[in-house]
Amino acid sequence: MIRRLTYLFVSLVIVLADQVTKEIVADRIPLHSSVPVIQGLFDLTHVRNSGAAFGLFASIDSPLRTVLLNTVAFVVFLAVLVYAWRTSVDSTRLQLGLSLILGGAVGNLVDRIRAGSVTDFLDFYVGSHRWPAFNVADSAITVGVVLLAWDIWRPREPAAAETSPPAAA
Repeated sequence: MIRRLTYLFVSLVIVLADQVTKEIVADRIPLHSSVPVIQGLFDLTHVRNSGAAFGLFASIDSPLRTVLLNTVAFVVFLAVLVYAWRTSVDSTRLQLGLSLILGGAVGNLVDRIRAGSVTDFLDFYVGSHRWPAFNVADSAITVGVVLLAWDIWRPREPAAAETSPPAAA
């Protein structure tokens, strides 16, 4: 039970880190403004994303968009929670990946419920090529998915061969 609580604690830390960093950005950087961090590579840029990850569906102008995105996020939250609970607590990579996804999903869901959009602020670019802005929750989800993929595709160790003593003659 302690290990399960540890994984839930990781999710809680992600939610808190995500919400605190978003609040700091919202308080200190005006919307659509940037603060250069590494010239030509990385800025802190305050944007609001009303769509899904990386702005998907943001251009759809429908009141159903918010309901759909919140419903999908809540279903993902429940599915990840149930799957984490049903899998072995000893599968550290799997459980850590699920806890990162869970924390990230909740962090973004809090924003969607509270404000109808998600605050993004990590803005990486090279020249005119930009990666869509993202946040701590998105980062946690991405790392969690990588850990899940690694867990799924890692070579399985063969089961220990059962050895029995030689039969007496």
